[in-house]
Amino acid sequence: MQDDLTLIIDDATGTMQKAIAHLEVELTKIRAGKANPQILDGITVEYYGAPTPLSQVANIAVADARTLTVQPWERNMLQPIERAIIASNIGINPQNDGQIIRMFLPPLTEERRKEFVKRAAGEGEQAKIAIRNIRRDAIEAIKKLQKDGLSEDIAKDAEADIQSLTNKYIEVVDKHCAQKEKEIMVI
Repeated sequence: MQDDLTLIIDDATGTMQKAIAHLEVELTKIRAGKANPQILDGITVEYYGAPTPLSQVANIAVADARTLTVQPWERNMLQPIERAIIASNIGINPQNDGQIIRMFLPPLTEERRKEFVKRAAGEGEQAKIAIRNIRRDAIEAIKKLQKDGLSEDIAKDAEADIQSLTNKYIEVVDKHCAQKEKEIMVI
C-alpha cells in the first residue's frame, strides 16, 4: 500500500512538472517586443509532400532586436516557407529577397501588449487547470487505495501532500505568468 501511495505522489509530481514545462514552451511563443526565433516554433512547411517543422528546413536567426531571418537550406523552399509564415497568422509579414526571408517585428502598441498579456494569462490558466486535474486524479487514486484497506490517517496525509504539491506548482505558474507579463509590458 505504501509503495502504491509513493507511486501516486511521484506520478502526480512528474505530471505537474510536465504541465509547467508545457507552459514554459507556450509562453516563449508569445511575442514580447523583441525578436525571438521561438516565435516560429510550431510552423510547418510542406517539404517534398510531408509537413516538416520550419526549423528542419531552414536556419532561423535573430539579425537584430526587431528582425528575424530565415535562410532556407534549399532555395526552392523560399516560397513554401513564406506561405507557411503568412498562413500561421503570427502577425508578422515575411519579406522575401530571393535569398533569405526577413521578418521585421513592429513595435508593440499598448493595446497589442495587453492582448499578449491576456494570452499569457490564458496559458497560465490552462496550466492551472491541468495541475488541478492531476490533483483530482491523484486524490481519487488515494481514495481507491483507502477502500482497498489503506488507513484513513495515511490517506488524509497523502491528500494533504498532494494539495501542498498542487499549491507549489500553481505558485510556479503564477510566477511564470507574472514574469512574462512584466517582459511584455516593458517598452
